[in-house]
Amino acid sequence: MNRPVGTSIHVAIACGGTGGHLFPGLAVGRELATRGAQVTLLVSPKEVDQEALPGIGLATATLPAVGLQGGNVGSFLAGFVRAWRCAHRLFTGRGLGPRPPEAVLGMGGFTAAPPMLAGRRLGAAIFLHESNTVPGRANRLMARWVREAFCGFEETASRWGAARTTCTGTPVRGEIARLRHGRDAGAARIALGLDPSRPVLLVTGGSQGARGLNRAVCAALPGLAAAEPDLQFIHLAGVPDLTEVQAAHRPLGARSFVRPFLREMHRALEAADAAVSRAGASSLAELAAAGLPAVLVPLPTAQDDHQRHNASALAGVGAATLLGQAGLSPDRLMDAVLPLVRDDAKRLAMRRALAGLDRPDAAAAIAEGILHHLRQPFTQAVRRGPRGSGLPVGGRWMPFKEAA
Repeated sequence: MNRPVGTSIHVAIACGGTGGHLFPGLAVGRELATRGAQVTLLVSPKEVDQEALPGIGLATATLPAVGLQGGNVGSFLAGFVRAWRCAHRLFTGRGLGPRPPEAVLGMGGFTAAPPMLAGRRLGAAIFLHESNTVPGRANRLMARWVREAFCGFEETASRWGAARTTCTGTPVRGEIARLRHGRDAGAARIALGLDPSRPVLLVTGGSQGARGLNRAVCAALPGLAAAEPDLQFIHLAGVPDLTEVQAAHRPLGARSFVRPFLREMHRALEAADAAVSRAGASSLAELAAAGLPAVLVPLPTAQDDHQRHNASALAGVGAATLLGQAGLSPDRLMDAVLPLVRDDAKRLAMRRALAGLDRPDAAAAIAEGILHHLRQPFTQAVRRGPRGSGLPVGGRWMPFKEAA
């Protein structure tokens, strides 16, 4: 490991909006902090962000949430401007300290774009990370201006206009990363109130839940419980579907652990023998780190169908089973799940394939990539100079003007 660069270097990480953005950003932030950098996480007001923040040990700031959905172009643009102004105020010493950050890392989504643009205007080096195989619209827009783009899949590099792309994998939170070194499924089951000696199926739709997935599993639940009388369930349903999912599991009594969201996600992954999951890239990275075989049911309405592409990358090397949500009957779901629960050899083969996809050094690679750039003599000269003087882009000087 290189020597710490000193606390004078300040990196802001825009990672709010979903767990898929927040937790990888938090992992990178902690890596940067261990190397001596000052780190500020820029998050959204959403519940998933605010619930995860207590006790993380890093400075945080909340920016207005920005999302482009359906026909809300007017409100989206207004929110985008508010978020940019808020980030600019923070970066100019009215919230984050006496000077703007030297670097801004965006973890994806339009919530990351305003602080990246605000940082760029003030002369910061900007970076981004794309966890999906297909880059999102915000990252495709920002890629042309970044110093370096990091990605989770090799396939991503050919799908955007970044001048320099490094495939690092997608970072996972520290508690899940530790599962690479061994799992104690029995202890994890006890912690969740389950029988330590009986197998467990984890059902998760990600940090925001998944209605289609929840209903498909609930429809198959009686058949799964009858076919495997010892099988226990951890079902993370999200808030909107919690009552419906709880009702479906009620006949199983102590065999089921149902919650809207589990902050100790590492316990669920450690306790489980197999999973049924959406195919968000961060969730897939966590499955790979935990070595947990899964049936993947991609969100059919995901932007650019990116979840199906993510799931295909795993299914193509035998690391997961891919099912489409359309026409997903209870029998079809059972036919995919039961072999994972019953067949030790099949699970072992999937675990080996997952190990081949896992990137234990993802957070460290991103942190070191950012700091390597900031250590360069030219970059240090720019940092010592007056803010607003600009940075060279594509061989030209691009001026930045301080806002009034």
